[in-house]
Amino acid sequence: QVQLVESGGGLVQAGDSLRLSCAVSGRTFTTCAMGWFRQAPGKEREFVAAISRTLGITSVADSVKGRFTVSRDNAKNMVYLQMNSLRPEDTAVYYCAVDPGRVGVPTVRSSDYDYWGQGTQVTVSS
Repeated sequence: QVQLVESGGGLVQAGDSLRLSCAVSGRTFTTCAMGWFRQAPGKEREFVAAISRTLGITSVADSVKGRFTVSRDNAKNMVYLQMNSLRPEDTAVYYCAVDPGRVGVPTVRSSDYDYWGQGTQVTVSS
């Protein structure tokens, strides 16, 4: 049973920073690519960032490029999303997800991710 637990969300002002964390258990972490997605009220879930399993290859959505950074610590089974210069439009529930066995560049398709966390709320006020 794969479990993912996100943390680090909260209410911040525009321009502030947050770091989201995701703890993964139940699967060999280094065999999995990891992704972050978000879903705002009334909108579809969208890709934010992802990182490959061992080489640190990343994919980042254009909407957050230059502001958000994804990283992972394989020794701790953790993946992180550093979010800087937050904007009100970044307000959403943020989810981490596992893409088992993915090699190379991580995918941006949510359908490729098999396991999901419960999400953490990020609210950015103007």
